[in-house]
Amino acid sequence: MPAVTQSPSLIGRRALLRSGIGLSGVGLAAACLPFPLAAQTTGTPGLRFFQIGTGTTGGTYFLIGGLLANAISNPPGSLPCERGGSCGVPGLIVVAQSTSGAVENVEGIREGRLESGLVQADIAYAAFRGEGAFEGRKPLTELRSIANLYTETIHLVVRADSGIRSVADLKGKRLVLGEKGSGTLVTARILLAAYGLSEKSVKPLYLSPGAASDRIASGEADGFFIVGGFPLPAVADLAGRVAIRLLSFDETHLSRIARRLPFYTGAVIEDGAYAGVPPTPTLGVGAQWLVHNRISEDLVYGITRALWNERTRELLVTGHPRGSTIRLETALKGLAVPLHPGAERFYREVGMAGDSAAVVPGTAGRDAGAGPAGASPVPRTKPAAPPDRSGTPR
Repeated sequence: MPAVTQSPSLIGRRALLRSGIGLSGVGLAAACLPFPLAAQTTGTPGLRFFQIGTGTTGGTYFLIGGLLANAISNPPGSLPCERGGSCGVPGLIVVAQSTSGAVENVEGIREGRLESGLVQADIAYAAFRGEGAFEGRKPLTELRSIANLYTETIHLVVRADSGIRSVADLKGKRLVLGEKGSGTLVTARILLAAYGLSEKSVKPLYLSPGAASDRIASGEADGFFIVGGFPLPAVADLAGRVAIRLLSFDETHLSRIARRLPFYTGAVIEDGAYAGVPPTPTLGVGAQWLVHNRISEDLVYGITRALWNERTRELLVTGHPRGSTIRLETALKGLAVPLHPGAERFYREVGMAGDSAAVVPGTAGRDAGAGPAGASPVPRTKPAAPPDRSGTPR
């Protein structure tokens, strides 16, 4: 199992120390407590832990997950939000755990090793239906959404001095397809297939983004796939060492790709994202925050409310270039699985229709809740009960 990367609230560090819980103690607890942690109590009254499965340290999930963990955490002893303290869930310490990516995050949620995880929309949908990478597994119909966060883009990276200018040129090349358990690996296989290639057509390598970057720089690999929100640390690092090129996808093959990747839409990796790389047309997919439906409604409601707090917005905007694109108005855009009742309660309170959250890409003109063409409907969640007069959730 990958090492846990502790991300207790930066806002609450002094509060943790004041309450007598050292950060090293929090880290030890997070690493050693049995799963799941969401309902776990510790020696400190009111203290709970909650995990976010993220990705490798060279990807965006890891960085965004850490920012979310900082924002949602609110350790005992923290100053109140209105006095400049933490605006997270009272008594909650959120841990951003490094993993190999979306597929592992889904399996961690299924097995109870993770309370939540960041997952590509297409991976979430496949897990919900028991398709694709999850074929032969029981459909994980217990998956629920907290929010759509931002758009991830497909990066296909090669050295600028190579003769590789299209996906077709990758035949016979040493190609890093992503780590086992990553959403990148699933996407890479589909993209190769659209060009009549497969893992047998290339010399496949299964490495983390950081290791892939090192292999490209040293000439031990010819290219690598990675899906994430730009700028990606591993790609930026490589661009600082050698001149790189990002490959795009020609119109002839886009229709094939679109049929296999219905959650993907056109996107552009912007000019300046990486040193010496011009704007590059590519494909993008929603990065979504998922949770198991066994997590309590009240807890997920509190997490969702903290996610969309103005203070959280400030942390996200200043913490990562993709942070500014995490917006409440796109929180329900293209969700691949139904909303968790706790999240749905929050969105209803702020006037966002819960039913719209069940609509996934490609459903325009069809019943809400229908999946991509040919798929059966995604069930809506049961509307949560409204608060009683005292304001206490029922």
